Amino acid sequence: MVQIKTPDQIAKMRAAGLVVAAVHAATREAAVPGTTTRDLDQVARKVLAEHGATSNFLGYGGFPATICTSVNEVVVHGIPSDEVVLKDGDLISVDAGAVVDGWHGDAAFTAFVGSGHAPELVELSRVTEESMWAGIAAMKAGNRLVDVSRAIETYIRRQPKVGGGKYGIVQDYGGHGIGTEMHMEPHLLNYVERRRGKGPKLVPGFCLAIEPMVSLGTPKTAVLEDDWTVVSTDGSWSSHWEHSVALTEEGPLVLTAPDCGRARLAEYGVTAAPDPLG
Repeated sequence: MVQIKTPDQIAKMRAAGLVVAAVHAATREAAVPGTTTRDLDQVARKVLAEHGATSNFLGYGGFPATICTSVNEVVVHGIPSDEVVLKDGDLISVDAGAVVDGWHGDAAFTAFVGSGHAPELVELSRVTEESMWAGIAAMKAGNRLVDVSRAIETYIRRQPKVGGGKYGIVQDYGGHGIGTEMHMEPHLLNYVERRRGKGPKLVPGFCLAIEPMVSLGTPKTAVLEDDWTVVSTDGSWSSHWEHSVALTEEGPLVLTAPDCGRARLAEYGVTAAPDPLG
């Protein structure tokens, strides 16, 4: 069953989302050459403690860290480590979450470490992020879940890939419902699978974590021996972007964006719902 939230519950999720945004800001600033991914995890732990929040990643299914740090060919669920030292030219995706008063926030971003990144990497991250915003903009009352999937896939498929070929839309992982748990129904594909039908209708109170994962090569992935780290099977680098979003009577509210998604949604002609926390 899809959990439909009241306005008061969405306000509590907004509080958790703002903590996630603070974790993003701190880890993005710290992701420089010479930093280990374990260092980034410590940064995230400090921010969570300062806000009186807890991590929804630590201990989840046995996951041993506060955030996921996925570097280069790692698609998702990378485990922070003292052995992984960021280098100039690396691409890192940081996935972070927070729990405040029992309500969850979850979001991810891709960052460039150092400088001098190849044009295809810059474009990969841009396409992935933009496809996320296209999906968020499709979160309208009366639409169905498949309309979000279609918006994400359509945006990606229409983008010319630097050097030719096609982007790989990761098949085995996608978005999800979020609320009193981090992962809830429904599962959100980042492409249209006709056998799954149209999915539930979007109504006010519907909350989704929208998170496209895109590679420069194959859409196929494999899990390493640690039972967590997911890599592209051909070694191609990937990007991961995510926001938690609530559909309200006044439109979509991006719970994990400092401005509620106002600026980016305006580019799609969509008005973001006002911040319930003022």
